Order: sequence, then C-alpha cells, then structure tokens
Amino acid sequence: MQGVLHGGVGTGVGSMPGADPREAAAVVNGELDLAHLAELPQRGAGADMVGRMAAVLVDMPMDAGTWGYRLAARGSAVARRARDFVHADLDAVEELWDTAGFIGTGRVFKIQVCGPFTLSASVELPAGHKVLRDRGAWRDVVASTTEGIIELVDDVTRRLGAQVVVQLDEPMIGAVIDGSVRPLTRFDTIPAVPVNDVAQSLAGLVEAVGRPVIVHSCATPRWDLVERLPAVAWSLDMSSPGPADLDGVGGLIDRGGILLAGVVPSAGGDRRVRAEIVATGLAELTDRIGLGRKVLADNVIVTPTCGLAGATPGWAKDALGVCARAGELLAADPDAL
Repeated sequence: MQGVLHGGVGTGVGSMPGADPREAAAVVNGELDLAHLAELPQRGAGADMVGRMAAVLVDMPMDAGTWGYRLAARGSAVARRARDFVHADLDAVEELWDTAGFIGTGRVFKIQVCGPFTLSASVELPAGHKVLRDRGAWRDVVASTTEGIIELVDDVTRRLGAQVVVQLDEPMIGAVIDGSVRPLTRFDTIPAVPVNDVAQSLAGLVEAVGRPVIVHSCATPRWDLVERLPAVAWSLDMSSPGPADLDGVGGLIDRGGILLAGVVPSAGGDRRVRAEIVATGLAELTDRIGLGRKVLADNVIVTPTCGLAGATPGWAKDALGVCARAGELLAADPDAL
C-alpha cells in the first residue's frame, strides 16, 4: 500500500503561515513534487489542527468556546467555519492543478488530519471530561475519524484525480500511552491507553481507509508503537536523534518502511541551511546507523520540523524548497554526498 510513497523527495508537514489558501497552495505546489493540502491555523477557530476535525468527523458535531473544543449535540458555527476552510483550501488546489494540467494524472497528493488519539486528548465530552477519559467515547472518535477520512479522500480523488496519501497528526500519542495527558482538574484522572490498544485501533483505521498512511509526531518518537504498525510510514523529528532513535530508524528502514525525516528548521530563516548540508546530514545519519546509502533514495523523504505556520512567508517558501532540493540530491547519487 505504501508503493506510491518513496524516498528521494521533499514534502511539508502541513501547516503554513498566513490566511490566504491560494497563496499557500501556490507555494506548496510550486516548490514540492509531493505536494500537500496546506493548513492555515492563523485563520482562527476551525482552522487549527483540532478545529479542522469539525469538518471531518461524521455524526460527531463539535463546538468551540473559551474552554476549547467540545463534542456537541448539533452543528455549530465553528463546524461551518471548518468546512468552509477545507472547501476553500481544496478549491485553491483544484484551480492550480487544473491550470497546470495535473488533474487526472495520478499525481501523489497528501492530506493531513488530526489523529484520533490526539483529538481525544484535546476535546471535551459534553459532560465536561476529556474524551480520552471514556474508553467508549475515544473508540467512537476512532470510528468517526475513519469514516470522515474516507469521505475526504473520496472528495480529493474526485476533484484532483490524485493518488491520495493520508497523514495522521498525533503529537500527543506518547502522552496517551504513558497516561500523562493533563486532565481538566486534578481529580479528573485520565487512564493510560495501552500501546497495543493504540496500535490495534490505528491499524484498523489504516485498513479501512485503504490508502497509504503516514503517522506524524513532533514529540519524542514512540518506537514501541512504530514497531507495532509496520503498514504505515512515519514522520518524525530527526533534527537531534539520540541513540534510541538511531536504533528505531534502523529497524524502520531495515523492514522497508518509509521515514519522513524532519530536519529542515521551520523557524529562524537561517540562510545557511542549504539542501547540500541537509542531504549530507542525512547521509551521515545512515552511516551512523550502518545502513547503505541507497536507502536515502528509496526510504527517506525530507520535511521541515514542526511549526512552519509560525515562520515568515519567505522562510516557509525557502524551507520547502530546501526540502525538495535535498530530496533530489538523495535520489540522484547518495553515495556522492
């Protein structure tokens, strides 16, 4: 299923600065061969990672207030805003693809959604507890997320004629497994979800969606989860890998898995960050692990680190360009790096 994903390219994580979907889509599709649906959280409620799920979840309305996001009994203004944002984002990409002649060509395109466990750790039930506190409730979120992804993938496929790749954003998945999700009050304890339960739930989602899936997390990699989900690609921060990360990456790639390596800084706009330096750093990483450099062309995709929405528009464009050019260097001749 991961056949449409391969190394030697660059892509983005998802979020971009600004509030204009056409500007963001032009940058993403202009810089990247593996383009993605730009997310613009600066537009406010309904545009951030969690709020966008009000446009994705099926039969599970969401609302927002000063407390954050909460499951609701009926549709809300924030859900309408989220749907409008997603439609505007897709309209912008469809217009660009139509002009470029990409529609119907089977070009690969990536969409991102908040993963069900991070969503359950972030959203409240109507009764005022985190969804994650209720096992039945978070299982319902997994089912609703699955159904919503299938509908979104169908919409993107209809519009673009693309090979759609799905990215699940799960920055809180480690806290979910460890039982360290912060409760609403100190008396409102939230139990840990065993790693096997998390893996089985995500595996069921992946199977039902039937498309290549990436799990993205900018937190410390959970290699105990990675080894239990061999059917997905992994998008991880590799800017400062430790010994455990070297072992984990080695195991992931050795079994033929795809690593989306977050190595290009998302903030700061350091002009010294060049594609050659990024590609050489990844080559040195594979040398340290003991892998042949051919895996760079086959199994490694270059991405920025998290937080590109907080960058300047100029640096966001430059960072994606660095990712794309570094990927080309990995594909061309990794042994020459």
